[in-house]
Amino acid sequence: MNNPNPMTLPIRISLPGVRRVAVLGAGSWGTTFAKVLADGGSDVALWARRPELAREISQSKRNSDYLPGINLPRNLWSSSLLPDVLDGAEIVFVSIPSQSLRENLRIFRELIPSDAIVVSLMKGVEKDTRFRMSEVMVQELDIHPDRIAVASGPNLALEIAKEQPTAAVVSSTSLETATTVAAVATNPYFRSFVNTDVIGTEFGGVLKNLIAVAIGIVDGVGYGENTKASIITRGLVEMTDFAVAYGGLAATLSGLAGLGDLIATSESPLSRNNTAGRLLGQGYSFTDVVKQMNQTAEGLASVAPILELAAAKGVEMPIVSQVAEVLAGTMKPRDIAPHLTTDSATPAVLVE
Repeated sequence: MNNPNPMTLPIRISLPGVRRVAVLGAGSWGTTFAKVLADGGSDVALWARRPELAREISQSKRNSDYLPGINLPRNLWSSSLLPDVLDGAEIVFVSIPSQSLRENLRIFRELIPSDAIVVSLMKGVEKDTRFRMSEVMVQELDIHPDRIAVASGPNLALEIAKEQPTAAVVSSTSLETATTVAAVATNPYFRSFVNTDVIGTEFGGVLKNLIAVAIGIVDGVGYGENTKASIITRGLVEMTDFAVAYGGLAATLSGLAGLGDLIATSESPLSRNNTAGRLLGQGYSFTDVVKQMNQTAEGLASVAPILELAAAKGVEMPIVSQVAEVLAGTMKPRDIAPHLTTDSATPAVLVE
């Protein structure tokens, strides 16, 4: 069942019985989302690549590497054995670094139940192909897009793990699929909404990472709130122009998957992309930043493919372009702010 008007809708339904779901990836976001699902009543199996981490999650109900101090639910268990985790799963959530998704799907695909829904929790674009994560899933799993969903929104892992209230968007080309996933991804502190604008939802999650890197850079340099507010505002324009050029809806970018996620990622020290930008602004090289990051900052890998996609559609992205220059070492971080809008001496006319 497809929704002809892909507006974001609240979920107010409950599913009978307990859902058997699997989460692939036991980093901070994968573990947090597994907790969200378990607290919503599902039986959750979490795949951890390292056996010792799987044992800690199952036996101690902790993930001290990525979520120190957080107690995990009793109905959440973990294994390093993929067949055990995927056996009987009705919904499979995938939370692994975007650039390794394709190779991992080739391992997962024979084990994922043939009728399972597959959900992307990732926010990235594949560098070589410039495909979104849901597109990679369609290709590698050889399943209809209606069986795939994406989840996005202002979702900083540690805050959610601490059960601080927030919301997210679940999107699929099938409203029925989105509704099914959103129902299990809803609990007293986490509410899921649905839409059928997969393109806008997915690109919103990717693009806000790039703007968050820019915010981190100017923060690291020492610029103040005016600079950051202008980048957030103009960054949203870049995000919207890009998403609409590729078939997304402007309304999606003004909602949870766009503006909401942008604010959370840009303003919080918990954001990996903001942290990476701040290190760049403080003078660290790209190589040094990657070495210092304990987890993947998806925005760093997505800059180049996003600019290639923007060029293909004639979309101007001055903020993202200057982030690329800082990453390449051809622009000093302190110089990023004066060139955010236009090089022309003629005042730009704003249509927002």
